[in-house]
Amino acid sequence: MRNLRVGENYAIHCYKHDGNIHRIWDEAILIDINKDFLVFGNRRSKVSSSDGKVWYTKEPAIIYFYKNKWYNVITQFKKNGIYYYCNIASPTIIEGKVIKYIDYDLDLRGFPDGSYKILDESEYEYHKNKMNYSKEIDIIVKQELKKLIKLYEKGIGPFDKKEVKKYYDKYMLLISHKN
Repeated sequence: MRNLRVGENYAIHCYKHDGNIHRIWDEAILIDINKDFLVFGNRRSKVSSSDGKVWYTKEPAIIYFYKNKWYNVITQFKKNGIYYYCNIASPTIIEGKVIKYIDYDLDLRGFPDGSYKILDESEYEYHKNKMNYSKEIDIIVKQELKKLIKLYEKGIGPFDKKEVKKYYDKYMLLISHKN
């Protein structure tokens, strides 16, 4: 992950376990480089799905991609508060100007009131069987979801509203200088 530069734009490529592309986001601006994770921001990013659908994200988002953890966290700044969309996914790699990870279906959705929901459990079971996830992958995915829930409940890391607001402000400053 050398040659990364704060303020540069990257694309996000999300794959499935079988190697097929699932979704592509055309924009993610690097905000911060840490030892264990990278922080990006985007808004009105074009999203292309493998089923042919295309849409644009609506609100600004701060995205945490981890080098050694099996999840990534998208913090969405909506009018009525901060929402979280957390993908259980392989650790992130970056090749050139592309952020890459494998999506393992299970998602954690966090709401402004502190509640959360686990999403796509049936999709996970379907793909686990269809794509023959190993026992090791199955164990990792379930353990990482439990760790993520604990972090969310404690308001630690990407769930620390002061920290994420600091990154939001830095992102808004970066894009104001680009315009």
